[in-house]
Amino acid sequence: MMFKIKVNPLRSSLMACAFALASTAALVPATPVHAQVRTLPDFTDLVDQVGPSVVNIRTIEKVVPGGDGDADAEMQDFFRRFFGQPMPGAPRQPGAPGARPNRPQSPPQEEDRPRGVGSGFILSTDGYVMTNAHVVDDASEVMVTLPDKREFKARIVGADKRTDVAVVKIEATGLPAVKVGDVSKLRVGEWVMAIGSPFGLENTVTAGIVSAKQRDTGDYLPFIQTDVAINPGNSGGPLINMHGEVVGINSQIYSRSGGFMGISFSIPIDEAIRVSDQLRTNGRVSRGRIGVQIDQVTKDVAESLGLGKAQGALVRGVEAGSPGDKAGIEPGDIITKFDGKAIDKPSDLPRLVGNTKPGTKSTVTVFRRGASRDISVTVAEIEPDKPTAVAGDPTEAPAKPASVAAQSMGLTLSDLTEAQKKDMKLKGGVRIDAASDAAARAGLREGDVVLAVSNVEVSSVKEFDGVLAKIDKTKPISILFHRGDWAQYALVRPAR
Repeated sequence: MMFKIKVNPLRSSLMACAFALASTAALVPATPVHAQVRTLPDFTDLVDQVGPSVVNIRTIEKVVPGGDGDADAEMQDFFRRFFGQPMPGAPRQPGAPGARPNRPQSPPQEEDRPRGVGSGFILSTDGYVMTNAHVVDDASEVMVTLPDKREFKARIVGADKRTDVAVVKIEATGLPAVKVGDVSKLRVGEWVMAIGSPFGLENTVTAGIVSAKQRDTGDYLPFIQTDVAINPGNSGGPLINMHGEVVGINSQIYSRSGGFMGISFSIPIDEAIRVSDQLRTNGRVSRGRIGVQIDQVTKDVAESLGLGKAQGALVRGVEAGSPGDKAGIEPGDIITKFDGKAIDKPSDLPRLVGNTKPGTKSTVTVFRRGASRDISVTVAEIEPDKPTAVAGDPTEAPAKPASVAAQSMGLTLSDLTEAQKKDMKLKGGVRIDAASDAAARAGLREGDVVLAVSNVEVSSVKEFDGVLAKIDKTKPISILFHRGDWAQYALVRPAR
């Protein structure tokens, strides 16, 4: 028996589409978990966890009331000379009409004046508190207020202006200390939270994400950049990850108005802890130094020297008698490693050297004259910069006239006298008496001293000519030169 089935065309089409979609869905993989929309974080538990460890810091300074005494004296003299009488409101001189009897004047009394408000957080249960150095700088008195409204007069244990880290101590026990996080695990795009006292508003919570890491804004600190709202008064407060751990100290903002503009910077907590440990132990921070002045290595310079990529720190100057000078580091060297750690950018070097204990023997790898070499240097303790040597008298008569070869580059050169070398503390080089055309475009000028051409040292105009005769003059020529107290590279490009 045969059955006739009446098929609805619309229904048939819908079924076919459904079957096709089902087949396609079976072939397309599910949306990756990391690409799915996530719910916004809830910070309430974090606030309950970390909030009791965040403190408000008020600072007080002692001032002498009455304003600027020198300015007052000038105004009083002005009135006496031009009006023949004392300035209104000024005390009359002894013996003047209407003056009171001459009595001993007591010295003006200092008075306390509020200086500023900041934030901090409890490092240990026995009362050590971390904050910014600029919060307590020049304060005659520091007051710490806990979230439970208890107030303590704090003692400044130590402050380090270079890293903007300070530690103060209050006499209390059983305090809720923060948990310290691992900055190396912090990721760009991760949610973070700040607690502090912006404009004196205590226990204010703001949140955002990590915008960047290793942001260079100082010699010794690679900052964490966030978009967490930070304002005056937040300084010294903690930056907290989603595990309730402190990963930074809120320290700076980028602003054209003085208020928050969406960019804030925090000191990485690992750097801050390293500083705080020294402050708690010694009351000061001891840093290493090797006595070199450095600069960036540009792409053009790296290629012209055969370095490959632009990396390392260009040595522009070496302080006389410094560890670097004694070890044999020279201006024009490019430091590529320190104790085996790569120097990708100039700011890496002072951080690595600064974190090295003074007296340590370290290995500095330099790129010089087309080859790398290791130099052993004994790290010294950092100290105030010494005045650098004064360059020789540029009016001193040159020893020899310029060469024709140098003039093709726009240079007029002459040999240095022994007196000039001694004054500038140079072993060799030739003096630039005039620079024009390609040399001037490269930034060279009268008074500069050429130390090397295309990675070859020169100590006379004759040697300069010899090097120039052997190189390809159709390509940029690297010139290492000394100016004032610095050494740097220039690329002289041939005219096209």
